[in-house]
Amino acid sequence: MIDRFSDHAANERTYLAWIRTAVALMAFGFVIEKFDLFIRYLVVAGNHAGPHSSGHGAAGAGLALMVAGLIMVGVASWGYLLNRRLIDSKTQEHYHATLPNLILAVLVGALGLFLVVYVGREVLG
Repeated sequence: MIDRFSDHAANERTYLAWIRTAVALMAFGFVIEKFDLFIRYLVVAGNHAGPHSSGHGAAGAGLALMVAGLIMVGVASWGYLLNRRLIDSKTQEHYHATLPNLILAVLVGALGLFLVVYVGREVLG
C-alpha cells in the first residue's frame, strides 16, 4: 500500500479538477473568439454595419481566456508537485496559499467582468 494514499489521491483529484477547469476556460475562450469571427463574417457578407464593427474586444477576451487557461495548467502542475513533495515529507510543514492562485483568480475574474461589460454594452447600446 502507498504511504498516505488518501492524501495523494486527494491531491490528484484536486489537480485533475484544476486541469478540467483550465481546459473548460480555454475552450470557452476559443468559442468566444470563433463566435466573434463568425459575427464579423456575417456583417461583411451582409454589407451592413453590425454590433462588432467597432472593435475586436471579444476576440481579445477569447485569446486572454485561452492564455489564462494555459497559465492555470502551469500553476496547477506546480501546486500538484509541491503538494506531492509536502505529503511525502517526513517533517511537518505549514500549508501556504500560493500567490499564483490568487493572481490567477483575479485575472479570470477581471476577464469575466470585461466580458459582462462588453456583452452588456453590445446588447444595450
